[in-house]
Amino acid sequence: MTIKGMENKKIGFIGTGKMGEALIKGILHARLVPSGNIYASDMDSVKLKALETDLAINTCKDNCDAVVNSDILIIAVKPQIVPAIVNEIKSSIKNQLIISIAAGVTIDTYEKNLPHGTKVVRVMPNIAATVKEAASAISPGSAVSKEDMGVAGSIFSAIGKTVTVQENLMDAVTGLSGSGPAYIFMIIEALADGGVHEGLDRNTAKLLAAQTVLGSAKMVLEGGSHTGELKDMVTSPGGTTIRGLRVMEEQGIRIAMMNAVIAACERSKELGKKS
Repeated sequence: MTIKGMENKKIGFIGTGKMGEALIKGILHARLVPSGNIYASDMDSVKLKALETDLAINTCKDNCDAVVNSDILIIAVKPQIVPAIVNEIKSSIKNQLIISIAAGVTIDTYEKNLPHGTKVVRVMPNIAATVKEAASAISPGSAVSKEDMGVAGSIFSAIGKTVTVQENLMDAVTGLSGSGPAYIFMIIEALADGGVHEGLDRNTAKLLAAQTVLGSAKMVLEGGSHTGELKDMVTSPGGTTIRGLRVMEEQGIRIAMMNAVIAACERSKELGKKS
């Protein structure tokens, strides 16, 4: 859903790493705003110049320049440098909507250090933003309106799917979808290894494994059936699939995946306490 008047908004970026660049490209691909309405700052001047050349966006001499030219400011930097960024830009903040994708940095961190009433939205996307298939969770700050959430939703829907969660669930989001691509990459690699073991060449095995994961995910998202029902659709009595599923259950794949999410969530909480 595109918010009325969104095309007239000016969007600033502080940080143009993988996630920042993916967002800029997603916004332009979805035609949310024209390239002339995007302003970006980054310590890497070579990267900025390349984005300016390739995407025709505006580059800024410093972070405050990105702020004053923007209605919406997306902070896409490493969490450890957020305090310095906030201190630098706080006098330039007027009525911008601040969207932070800095992992582990709380809304309270921004609200306590920026002018009273600053609108802050926290978002946790994942690396699949680079192929416009991100899973992004969005949490509103105390001054954020329904319209502000609609704006944030429009931006992150341009790079995938979004959900709204309470901020206290962001560590769970980090453990599941934030870290999740790494789990899936490992599963794809393992499936491909099994195919290679049985005689498939590496490229064929990798393609089959990756497409199998992609197709299975689409069935979950688009079909509406419970995952257990979908599993049963593939599992014939006495067939190959039930034999494979038995081995997976015997070797604890289900609990290993659950524990991976829980462990990553706990680590996210630990890192949050340090920020």
